[in-house]
Amino acid sequence: MAIAVLSALDNARTQWYHVTAIVIAGMGFFTDAYDLFCITAVSKLLGRLYYFDPESSKPGKLPPNVNNAVTGVALIGTLSGQLVFGWLGDKLGRKKVYGITLVMMVICAICSGISLGSSKEAVIGTLCFFRFWLGFGIGGDYPLSATIMSEYANKKTRGAFIAAVFAMQGVGIIFAGLVSMIVSKIFLEYNKAPPYIGGEFNRVLSTQPNADYMWRIVLMLGALPAILTYYWRMKMPETARYTALIVGNGKQAAMDMGQVLDIEIAADQDQLSQIKAANSYTLFSMEFWNRHGLNLIGTSTTWFLLDIAFYSQNLTQKDIFPAMGLVNKDIEVNALREVFETSRAMFVIALLGTFPGYWFTVFFIEKLGRFIIQLVGFFMMSVFMLIIGIKYEYLKNDNKWMFAVLYGLTFFFANFGPNSTTFVLPAELFPTRLRSTCHAISAASGKAGAMVGAFGVQSYTLSGSTDKIKKAMMILAATNMLGFLFTFLVTETKGRSLEEISGEDGSENEKQTTFNAGRLSMSKSTSSTRRNNDAVSQ
Repeated sequence: MAIAVLSALDNARTQWYHVTAIVIAGMGFFTDAYDLFCITAVSKLLGRLYYFDPESSKPGKLPPNVNNAVTGVALIGTLSGQLVFGWLGDKLGRKKVYGITLVMMVICAICSGISLGSSKEAVIGTLCFFRFWLGFGIGGDYPLSATIMSEYANKKTRGAFIAAVFAMQGVGIIFAGLVSMIVSKIFLEYNKAPPYIGGEFNRVLSTQPNADYMWRIVLMLGALPAILTYYWRMKMPETARYTALIVGNGKQAAMDMGQVLDIEIAADQDQLSQIKAANSYTLFSMEFWNRHGLNLIGTSTTWFLLDIAFYSQNLTQKDIFPAMGLVNKDIEVNALREVFETSRAMFVIALLGTFPGYWFTVFFIEKLGRFIIQLVGFFMMSVFMLIIGIKYEYLKNDNKWMFAVLYGLTFFFANFGPNSTTFVLPAELFPTRLRSTCHAISAASGKAGAMVGAFGVQSYTLSGSTDKIKKAMMILAATNMLGFLFTFLVTETKGRSLEEISGEDGSENEKQTTFNAGRLSMSKSTSSTRRNNDAVSQ
């Protein structure tokens, strides 16, 4: 049952508004990635500033529980925000809650940098409070951006468009390293200091007092892209699929899309009423689980397993960089120099390993399909992590450049693989009424995996022990192989309309009716044959 307004969207040629929508939704993901990953660049600086011990031969370091809180609290907020805003996106509409997430990101990014207090507990506590709510706003952007882009796109390029939105995460990660590198370099030029090593006098002077401003500026700059995006986000109309299939107003959906896309659209109000009545089942109904249960289990488990590995790698970069020779030992540099070197290493890895993978997915997702890209990505990540785990000591001591290549390839196949496809698939597999909610459940499962990485793997490798890093890499290789297996629960969506994929257009019912009719015809034919045989035998 084709509906004119939705059929027109599925078959519309790629237009300027599609590009605009990618940029508007993508800037949200740029902000998301910047805010979540810039903390990696400055977390060691927080340890030097607030946990300095002049008697220690090592620079100040965040205690494990504090480090987990600073790096992981935004992930808890993200998980919560995904579930809340994902549900609201289906109940109130995509557009109504889309602006709220951006406002939260702007306010909390600024407040994270303003974190004040008369003690280190107060500063860290305030920072964690605002980063939780920053994560809450970021969480809402996941299901809403994916759902909006999938519902705007045509069926031939939908996967590439959604992947392009997500690819802005790679740009955000690059800028998290780049901005931290530039800001720390500027501060370094005006705040010279000796390295930590060299006696008690050097230990005190190696942490520049003005470094306390540096990390705050880096965090607050995360608000800038969100501010620039707000006006254009508010100008976007509600998606035609929500207006038509959930609100039931085909005329308004046709008018909205006619204003932004150069297409002729007619409203099919009678058909819309029939489809709306036929797809009124809820998330917890047996009908939903019979139709979409395996897909939801597949999207949730694969995202959970992927993010254990992906966030473990990102959040523990600062511990692996010394082994790769990209940064000096902490005692050999001052505080701002350590931030600069960590940021530079983040930037290089993101530019050469992380960034290309995202755009390989954009270019190949409509050729290879989501299923193949996800399978190959999980498999290759598992292979590279296993090699790093087994040969860690050799790579660390004797072949650092090979270490860097393997580490970069792991990121490449994460992004030209499950890190992109786990974002795309939940935006396509589920019905309009529950699309944002199901994407939120899948994404929240991913953030649960990210917390395993942040609180589990992060704590396990915090000491930098060789044996622990080896074991962690082998465990991550195993989780990737589990992701490979659970990928078989999801369905390929390439080249099909959202209504065909979810069965909202009645295609599932038509298939079932045809199947039942065929069985009935076969049954009648069998009975007739038996009667004829009986007659002949008599």
